[in-house]
Amino acid sequence: MFSVDLKTTTIYAKLTEARCMVFSVAYRLAPEHPYPAAVHDCYACLKWIADSAESLHVDPKRVAVAGASAGGGLAAAVALMARDNGGPSLVFQMPLYPMIDDRSQTPSSHEITSKSMPWNRDRNVAAWSLYLGEHGTGEVSPYAAPARAGDLSGLPPAYTCVGQLDLFRDETIQYVTRLAQAEVPVELHVYPGCFHGFDDIVPDADVSRRARREYIGALKRALWSTEGK
Repeated sequence: MFSVDLKTTTIYAKLTEARCMVFSVAYRLAPEHPYPAAVHDCYACLKWIADSAESLHVDPKRVAVAGASAGGGLAAAVALMARDNGGPSLVFQMPLYPMIDDRSQTPSSHEITSKSMPWNRDRNVAAWSLYLGEHGTGEVSPYAAPARAGDLSGLPPAYTCVGQLDLFRDETIQYVTRLAQAEVPVELHVYPGCFHGFDDIVPDADVSRRARREYIGALKRALWSTEGK
């Protein structure tokens, strides 16, 4: 299993329960390294894993991408890039509460403004500016902002979750809807009363434990339902 940007310790540790090998990419960061450095680093790592599958003892038929927040956006972008470049093949994608739309036009992107929130509108706009410079209008690559992709067909099955009080709530729901319309199998969980990154910030809360059980379970099913094929 290939994991994009699993920098949160709780998520990283729990992924081991899925009986998989985890590769966490130390990709280059903005503003010193704006787009496309991060996604190119992640895709290069995916290619290296696929090319080195035998020596790494990785089953090339059971490779997935995952990540949370900005890493969720990178996971979605790598899935698009792998499809468009003819591989490597992915069996699953798990972009959790992903950062995928630079336009910040959804209702939830305007609702979450409080400075007490872990991620609010001001921080989001600033982050996109560091990553892309000019953004929000004009043409932006879907590898930078996956919500910009015109065609979502042919992508691997997806699982995602988001909190009801997450700035990314509506862009996540819209992306999942478009995946379903493109006939991509997809599962979405929206957790009531939860803010961005809730499962890592308050890892012992009942809802955080439930969220982890559910996304780790989805990953296990995706990876091991292909066993023997």
